[in-house]
Order: sequence, then C-alpha cells, then structure tokens
Amino acid sequence: MMMKMLDEGGIPALTDEIRTADEDNPKGYYEFEPVKKTKEDPSWVPTAVGKVVKMVHLLLLDLPLDQQYRVVFMRRHLDEVIRSQNVMLQRKGDDQGPLPPDRLKQIYLAQIKKVQDYLAEHSDHFKLIEINYNEVLQNPEPSVRRLNEFLGDLDEQRMLATVDPQLYRNRATT
Repeated sequence: MMMKMLDEGGIPALTDEIRTADEDNPKGYYEFEPVKKTKEDPSWVPTAVGKVVKMVHLLLLDLPLDQQYRVVFMRRHLDEVIRSQNVMLQRKGDDQGPLPPDRLKQIYLAQIKKVQDYLAEHSDHFKLIEINYNEVLQNPEPSVRRLNEFLGDLDEQRMLATVDPQLYRNRATT
C-alpha cells in the first residue's frame, strides 16, 4: 500500500515487476530483487536516488553508509503480519513453519529494535518516519500529511485515493 501511495504521490518506485499481483496482494508487490543481495552487491543503490524502494526491515542494515536515506518505516500489528504471512504460505501450499506465533512475534520485536537502534546510531545517514499501517487505513489524511512534510512535494490527493480498506483482510483479533 505504501509503495503505491508514494509512487502515486510523485516519487517513482524502483521495481522490477518480477513478482506480479496475485490473490494475496492484488495491487502488486513493488519489489526489486537486487535489494535482497545488497550486502553482497550494493551497486543498485546509486540508481535508486530520487526513487522509493521497498525493503524488509533487516535489509536496512546492509545499505552502504556513503549515502543519505529517508526511511518510511511501516508499523503494523505483528499479529496481523504473522497471520498474513501464514495465509500466504497456506495458499502456496507451504508449511507455516516450526515456530509458534508468539515466538515469531518475539523475534520480530527483537529485529525491529535492532534496526531502530542501528538507524538511530547512524542518524547522519538515515532520516526516519514511522507510519502505522492500521492508522492509514482508518484515517489516512494525518499520515499522508506527515509523509508530505517528511518527503516533500507529494500529491496528497492521489495518495489518499490509493488507500483501499477493502484490502485489509488479515486483522488482529487481540
């Protein structure tokens, strides 16, 4: 959702379109495969200047520190993240894995803390804004306004038109 919002808002997305829209993500994935190998080969990073790139939180640790980055850190209820991942794995016929949801949640929380600490330690290279996924779906205007203040010169109306609460399916029950 955020990638589409930023792309529609005026920041082009760096994507390879390898992973196409499907039942789990009907609006597409906005992914760029070289991101996954940034630690071994960061040569793609200079080509991303002025663009928005989707990254899993842990991959932020692999970005070279010779650049300046603005990070939009999406937060979502972890129970929903885990449920969403499990639904996608089930649909693909994959095992849900050996770890119970509570253990996965502990691991995610530790990873997020590690990344946040790293970004704070390297604040001369990383500027950060946290956006809550659930709040965007309930009332997107404040988040869109904050994003525009952080990134600048975005088309807020186009960003707001992108938010689709119909896609909010794996809700937390707790």
